[in-house]
Amino acid sequence: MQPIVYLFFDGACDAAMRFYGQVFGTEPEILGLDSAPAEVRASLPGASGVMHSAVQVGSGWIYAADDMSGDAVAAMQGCSISVSLPDEAEARRVFDALSEGGTVRMPMAPMFFSPAFGTLTDRFGTRWMVMTDMVRG
Repeated sequence: MQPIVYLFFDGACDAAMRFYGQVFGTEPEILGLDSAPAEVRASLPGASGVMHSAVQVGSGWIYAADDMSGDAVAAMQGCSISVSLPDEAEARRVFDALSEGGTVRMPMAPMFFSPAFGTLTDRFGTRWMVMTDMVRG
């Protein structure tokens, strides 16, 4: 069993998942609400956006959807996605790409547990912790 992060967006899911696919070099799978059966669409009048999407990150996955209720977006503020990359150059590349248009919370720097670690909030409001593989004693 492997846990999978599930993000919720306020109408920006398609753009966010395509962006994450570019950063991590994978093609996202995106299922729009418009592809749902008519009875599902009828039960959500006026709703639009992404019903479910997935992007592979290494051997893991990030799932996401547009939140139709509007409450889950605020609830995500207490979470971060953590990615550990095999070397500093790749960690910096991913950190720089994710931080474009976002806010760097902690610049990438050496830490006692990792040769390179930094935190940011990307332009879609997702918080990230990016690092190289942790030093194990």
